[in-house]
Amino acid sequence: MSIRAKVSCYTPVSTLTLPLLVWSLSACNIAKHLPANERLYMGTDINIQADSTISAAEQGGLKEQLAAQARPRPNKQLFGYPYKVGLYYLLGEPKKNGFRAWFRKKFGQEPVFASAKAITSNIPVFKATLQNQGYFGSNATGRLVEQGYKARGVYDVEVKQRFYIDSTGFLVDSTPVRKALLASARRTVIKKGDPYLFDNIKLERERISQAIKQRGFYYFLPDYIAVIADNDTARHRTKIYFAIKPDMPEAAGVPYYIRDVFIYSNYNLSTARNDTNRREAFQTDEKFRVVDSTRRFDPKLFRDIVTVQPGQRYNSRMQDLTLSRFINVGAFKFVRNRFDPDQQGDSAVLDVHYYLTPYPTKAVRVELDGTSRSNNFNGTQVILSWRNRNALRRAELLTINANAGIEFQVGAAGEGITNYRYGLDGTLSFPRLVAPFRFKYDQRQALPKTNLTLGYQTILRGGLYRINSAQTTFGYAWRQNQQVEHAFIPFSINYVFVPQNSIGQRVYDILLDPDVQPIIKAQYQTTVFKSDQLILSSLYTFNYNSPARSNSANTFRFTANAEVAGNVASLFFRKPLETDPRNGILGVSYAQYFRVDANTSYYRRLATNLTLANRLFVGLGVPYGNSRGYQIPFTKQYFVGGSNSIRAFRPRAIGPGLFTRDTIRNLPSFQDGGGDIKLEANTELRLKFTKYLEGAVFVDAGNVWTYYDLATFEGNVEQFSSNFYKQIAIGTGVGIRIDLSYFLIRLDVATPLRKPYKTDGSEWVIDKMAFGSSDWRKQNLVFNIGVGYPF
Repeated sequence: MSIRAKVSCYTPVSTLTLPLLVWSLSACNIAKHLPANERLYMGTDINIQADSTISAAEQGGLKEQLAAQARPRPNKQLFGYPYKVGLYYLLGEPKKNGFRAWFRKKFGQEPVFASAKAITSNIPVFKATLQNQGYFGSNATGRLVEQGYKARGVYDVEVKQRFYIDSTGFLVDSTPVRKALLASARRTVIKKGDPYLFDNIKLERERISQAIKQRGFYYFLPDYIAVIADNDTARHRTKIYFAIKPDMPEAAGVPYYIRDVFIYSNYNLSTARNDTNRREAFQTDEKFRVVDSTRRFDPKLFRDIVTVQPGQRYNSRMQDLTLSRFINVGAFKFVRNRFDPDQQGDSAVLDVHYYLTPYPTKAVRVELDGTSRSNNFNGTQVILSWRNRNALRRAELLTINANAGIEFQVGAAGEGITNYRYGLDGTLSFPRLVAPFRFKYDQRQALPKTNLTLGYQTILRGGLYRINSAQTTFGYAWRQNQQVEHAFIPFSINYVFVPQNSIGQRVYDILLDPDVQPIIKAQYQTTVFKSDQLILSSLYTFNYNSPARSNSANTFRFTANAEVAGNVASLFFRKPLETDPRNGILGVSYAQYFRVDANTSYYRRLATNLTLANRLFVGLGVPYGNSRGYQIPFTKQYFVGGSNSIRAFRPRAIGPGLFTRDTIRNLPSFQDGGGDIKLEANTELRLKFTKYLEGAVFVDAGNVWTYYDLATFEGNVEQFSSNFYKQIAIGTGVGIRIDLSYFLIRLDVATPLRKPYKTDGSEWVIDKMAFGSSDWRKQNLVFNIGVGYPF
């Protein structure tokens, strides 16, 4: 096309950028390229004419729902322009191969044409949707509205008054299957006053079917349940009745009992024929018949896993739980089962067969991980892992890990350090409760676990010192239901120490430097020269996750921890140390404290690609007894600031309380103080641009405080008080997230809105923002790199 032809489209070439020029030139050509008498379909318009009882919000929801159901879907648009179609026609008709064909396939999109047939096809879909949601008698009409080379589908939808549930009933008699139907009525999901929803009726049929199958009716299906609706058109109320269809197959109404349970615990292609045909070679257990000539597993393992018991009625829930336990125990690669129905006298019975293919018992694995910690240390580590999946013949998992890694601090204004970390740890996990007393738990849930750990770790803090940590724990983890999990560690020992010969000259330089704040010197005296400490504690953890529902826009998570330390030691060890007023064990002081915290996260999906994420964290540590007048141990203290906390401040740079820093970067990064009390709130708006790219806008607030008024901070107000709300730090920022499927890389930049201490007479620093000043940017813009979401 000539330049003159392009200008004839009244495009102001001199004022357009290149992309807009391309789009406008393409717009001139779309109509020319369309086949004769065809119109480009641009989308759907829904006009709702609703009964006066239907709210505006309800109408808006219906409009959005019907528009999503409309077909065809239009081509992608930008500001109302079908740019993908423009790119499709931009270079003309391509040959089979070549640049034009590649460009059309890569950037273009075949035009979607308007069709009266599609309009007609959408009408019954809309009517069925309204019918299924209780808007009985509603109607819809549609038409194509053409404008130039474009057309839209316009629908006029008449929505009648909605019907609501008046009551539910169950039609039964004395037959066993109908008695089971009546027993299922207690947990109906359809309640009086609920709007009529066909989806809820389908869910109720599924629930009833499962309840009946749990009472032994092996062949029962949801299709055997009839639903009868009695509509009161005057009151717009519906009575729902559930009944067993009279033409249901006879076998579906017969309860089945479990006769024998066969477990092929070493099943594979080479042993399948021999073990299946020679079942006389099984190991006789009290309840089950274990077919395994190698005797690889102790039969006691299956008493813990299998909940399908001989002599009991078939129960579909117990069957599902058994399969889930076989999979989650971690010893079996493949799990499948088979039921053999039979008649034994007057009873219908089932023989149950479980075919289990084990993993190789021992395995070695090497992993390369990326690390991102709350103090902005990022790096990598290599882990050499050895596993034994059947250490004591009851699917106990023994894992021994050797690790080595390097971490560097991001956002430390040139004062960061590099950590070198290496260690060795072992974990023995039992798929059962190991205790000297009987431990009750819900047998209908996943198997509990008993975990025994032992580990040793060394951290070389870049030319400063070496900190060593030895730890052993013994505890339990179990699930109460699908939403609630518990963990209880009654026994935990952690010994932390710094060898005096590992202290570098840089530490002594810091202590002798008159320009270094006294708090830094005091922290080094405590952490480096008086570092040896023994923590004897017990810990309980509670986790709650809201049910995962596809139609729910809300997700809620809650975690709480409670820890006590030093109480038992204080009963037996009361002699003060020679160099420390605190009591100790074998020359090492022990910590005594109580610590409790709660972490709440709430996620609200505002749109398909837009989510509002919120977090609230509250923590309290109370040192007492042997630790009275001190803080809780450094490894147990709370900190704020950094990539997973208040991102407008560098790691651990806030608090405690009003402790003053001239800028957010004026302290060396290698040691900052924490607090015994923490309050933090975060909110983040997350927008998904593409499959791989996300953006975020966030606000963070919080601080930490000490429980006691400590002389370490030289008169600064760091203790928690009734004025805590005046000491809150607030920051805001924006971020980009790159979703690589297996992990997410997070890049955030933030700046303070409010500092807990006064700067030029005020804590608020919004009016002091100066993005054009390099000094301001250096002191107030904080860049954070992280792996995964901050919460």
